[in-house]
Amino acid sequence: MQKRKYKIIISGGGTGGHIFPAIAIAQALQKKIDKLEILFIGAKGRMEMEKVPKAGYSIKGLWISGLQRKLTIKNFLFPVKLLSSIYNTKKIIKEFKPDVVIGVGGYASGPTLWVASRQNIPTAIQEQNSFPGITNKLLAKSVDKIFVAYKNMEKFFPVEKIIFSGNPIREEIIITKGKKEEALKYFNLSGNKKTILVVGGSQGAKAINESIDSKINQFSDNNLQLIWQTGKFYFEKAKLSASEKEGIKVIEFITKMDYAYSCADIVISRAGAIAISELCAVGKPTVFVPLPTAAENHQYKNALALRSQDAALIVKNDKAKEKLVETVIELSKNEEKQQELTNNIRKLAIIKADDQIADEIIKLIK
Repeated sequence: MQKRKYKIIISGGGTGGHIFPAIAIAQALQKKIDKLEILFIGAKGRMEMEKVPKAGYSIKGLWISGLQRKLTIKNFLFPVKLLSSIYNTKKIIKEFKPDVVIGVGGYASGPTLWVASRQNIPTAIQEQNSFPGITNKLLAKSVDKIFVAYKNMEKFFPVEKIIFSGNPIREEIIITKGKKEEALKYFNLSGNKKTILVVGGSQGAKAINESIDSKINQFSDNNLQLIWQTGKFYFEKAKLSASEKEGIKVIEFITKMDYAYSCADIVISRAGAIAISELCAVGKPTVFVPLPTAAENHQYKNALALRSQDAALIVKNDKAKEKLVETVIELSKNEEKQQELTNNIRKLAIIKADDQIADEIIKLIK
């Protein structure tokens, strides 16, 4: 029987690809530990400062950002921000007294994991991608466990620390069975038309948005309807383009992703690790448009791994305006291909990653 309250810090963020796995891990830990207090540490001004409290967790923000690739004034501030973050992390850890600290990638996880490991607090990182970011590569030597979603990660991390778990997915996202009718009402869409879901990531995707915008009339011309997550930067322009057009729902950020997946017959998406994990779990025919600037072109490699197993289609970013809408319309008319993609992508799903990670985290508690 658990005698005392356990305390766990989860740190990182910046994008949905870091934040949502962190929340999934937190939820899994809560189910397994009776007395548990979880504190998140994020970066001030980033997405996690909004999304984590909405999920019901406390969060503290650090004044931290990454190094810019170009020479800029922001880079001169980086050492100051790093020292500030280390100082504030020490204060947070001293006050909170965590049993374990988990990093999920993103700016805040660097100083948080570094301070925790220096104080001999058990630590772990969760790497979502096939090519890890610089923060996790640097932290690998000092942490106790490294959870990965791809095979052959020993070229980046010490093999004895690696645990192949897959990516944690929020349970409510992938429970779509029996929700379609309710979801169609939620988005005010017809049950007699195929629905295309467009998700360019939590920040949106310029190439995808511009491709949809430039051929927006082709959807209704082909009896298709659209749920279009634009991100904040393209939202107003997309709303203007879709005004007075029936069956096109323009949304800055979709909060009810389970409803969006329930409605979707075909998905257009970037090929980030978490997007892929979710799409495998819900089993949707998908056209990936990989982000070409991702480290080591890992989004293209992610998508290629699926295409090689006839589990997805790919349209390259620089060909999106020319080919994306046409590819989706062609797929919408090919029921056999849709079924093939659905069957094959479902075979790649890893559903219980959050449970496995939570079990391994519990083993770290002294």
